[in-house]
Amino acid sequence: MAVGVFDSGLGGLTVLDAVSKALPEVPFVYFGDNAHAPYGVRTPDDIYNLTCAATERLWAEGCDLVILACNTASAAALRRMQESWLPADKRVLGVFVPLIEAMTERNWGDNSPPREVAVKHVALFATPATVSSRAFQRELAFRAIGVDVEAQPCGGLVDAIEQGDEMLAEALVKSHVEALKRRMPKPEAAILGCTHYPLLEPVFQKALGAGVKVYSQANLVAASLSDYLKRRPEMLGPGRESKFLTTGDPEAVSTHATQFLRRKIEFVAA
Repeated sequence: MAVGVFDSGLGGLTVLDAVSKALPEVPFVYFGDNAHAPYGVRTPDDIYNLTCAATERLWAEGCDLVILACNTASAAALRRMQESWLPADKRVLGVFVPLIEAMTERNWGDNSPPREVAVKHVALFATPATVSSRAFQRELAFRAIGVDVEAQPCGGLVDAIEQGDEMLAEALVKSHVEALKRRMPKPEAAILGCTHYPLLEPVFQKALGAGVKVYSQANLVAASLSDYLKRRPEMLGPGRESKFLTTGDPEAVSTHATQFLRRKIEFVAA
């Protein structure tokens, strides 16, 4: 009954925490491709190939359903995987549609025409690859009209988080927020479009100001996954054991994961 959770590195642990709390009876296998992080500066083909390889590794662990807890992979690889690669008995789901549904006040599966929504000025913070894909804007356009999205590529931020450099990460957040606010001085909402970024959500909130609603993904993805598994219980795979896998150095990755999540995390080699 295992479910796989994949990210290029540590960011997907924010999603794993939330889905584990929502579904405590489900074993989750986490795969961090830390050896190849960050994905946000890679080409779409690189991202696709690495994501497919990681997904196959999770299938081998008995995870018929894999959550791409990586916005870059969701933006650059998911549609291609679903259209031309996935076997009929497997599923791969992304993470940013639940967030957009929440922001546009839609229920899952609501395919009605796009409509006016309350939020008009949205700041998007994401990796360069996610920003260049325009996947957020595309999904948003399916659901809402009249929303101005200003996207800020946050170069260097994932690297700083992966390396455990909290001081540099906080400085980068402040710099990227300042850069965006020069173009959009008064955003009403902000999307943290990378699963690494919720580790620094208080820093984003402080830099943006109390009047800006910050949308983070973990709890929204957890609610969406719970709903999905109620409708599709057959997608729980045969795996029985929870574990943390990494393509990087297990000791270093475990140390950084423990530092940011402030609880003991032990990775093993993938």
